[in-house]
Amino acid sequence: MFMLAKLLCHVGGFQATFVNTEHNHALLQRTLAGNDLPAGFRFLSLPDAVPHDREKQQSSISYVCELFRSIRDTKPEFRRLVAELSPTCIIADGIMSLGFDVAVELGIPVIAFCTFSAVCAWVYFHLRDLIEQRVVPIPADADMDEPITSNPGLEGILRRRDLPSICRHGIPPPILNFFLRETESMRRASGLILNTFDGLEGPMIFRLSTIFPQIFAVGPLHGLLSNIVKEEPLTASNGGLKEEDRSCMTWLDSQPSRSVIFISFGSLVALTEAQFVEFWHGLVDSRKPFLWVVRSDSVLGEDEVPSSVKVLSGLRGEAHDGSRCCVVDWAPQIEVLAHEAVGGFLTHSGWNSTLESVLAGVPMVCWPRLSDQQVNSRAVSDVWRIGLDMKDKWDRSTVEKTVRELMEGRRDEIIKLTIEMAGMARSSVEEGGSSYHNLEKLIVYIRSMCYDI
Repeated sequence: MFMLAKLLCHVGGFQATFVNTEHNHALLQRTLAGNDLPAGFRFLSLPDAVPHDREKQQSSISYVCELFRSIRDTKPEFRRLVAELSPTCIIADGIMSLGFDVAVELGIPVIAFCTFSAVCAWVYFHLRDLIEQRVVPIPADADMDEPITSNPGLEGILRRRDLPSICRHGIPPPILNFFLRETESMRRASGLILNTFDGLEGPMIFRLSTIFPQIFAVGPLHGLLSNIVKEEPLTASNGGLKEEDRSCMTWLDSQPSRSVIFISFGSLVALTEAQFVEFWHGLVDSRKPFLWVVRSDSVLGEDEVPSSVKVLSGLRGEAHDGSRCCVVDWAPQIEVLAHEAVGGFLTHSGWNSTLESVLAGVPMVCWPRLSDQQVNSRAVSDVWRIGLDMKDKWDRSTVEKTVRELMEGRRDEIIKLTIEMAGMARSSVEEGGSSYHNLEKLIVYIRSMCYDI
């Protein structure tokens, strides 16, 4: 969303007001220190209702839902802010019904910005159908590899295990209902913006156009921003909320080409101590040098209290000879993936990470955990065939085998397809490319609203 706002200022000449929570606003200001913003860009923030210093459960989907519910409680303040600004339109996060509510109440055009893939958007928009068809929630004794055949558009693409995590057995009904309500709220928008590109998800983008009369696939956004604003570095500083440890770049400089497996499970996913230990041993046993992002809250011990430091200190000696591994709290991920030493990415399959890997031409090992990640993993491994899926397993033998298969056994086959996909991604964000053209269309569409008011 932050990169999109910058693009609209740079290319469209619009004035953009970026509204965030006070907590995220403070983090963003810290990571953006010294970075210039385009003319017409400004920040405003809304008060937080959920404490962010909690030690437990910040990686859970229930916490994320609680956070979004708390943002809904700021509706009176947001409504007042929007009424004072009197904007031409609102571009609202797809699971931020607050934005759609206020836009409708004040008679302001609203466009939805979808932060997940087109395939996942299609699943969410048909979640009610899947519930009525008794596909969701997935029964405890279900065959997880059974294909989804009851929904037009998903035939031959997804199995039960590939549906978003909220569809699984044991997920509390309020969480499923939350996502159902939020995604259905998006249908009130006059248009949909997707961070994807035609070469990656063309057929599904076309299907979504049956729901939204105006649809704009403008991804990968980080590549589009870098291409259009030439002085804009291709880095995560375009919206990242964590400070990066750049020492890992020096370590990568000392590694052979395409030899390193990069591991990052994003900003939310946490592992149990047992899972972390198994991943560590699997990586060590693979005999591949690895760079692992281990946040202070990446590992949860008893009572779900973070225990990363304790667990890591007991394992470092096994591979820490200065060349076998590098561990950092947070890395400049886009730069890491672009480094010639990186040959594979062990990822949670978050959509941003997936797109960053696609554009960089780095094949993936997928271990999805939350929300849309299962959908993305399936696309990477079986639709685009630019990676491998660990299929919910995390024992050291599976980790070792899958990393070796990616970096050795099927390396040539997967790299060939990965490089082809990276070429399509780069072409899409160049002048005349599909995403470049769709950004121009979006700008024309927003300008047309100025004359309609």
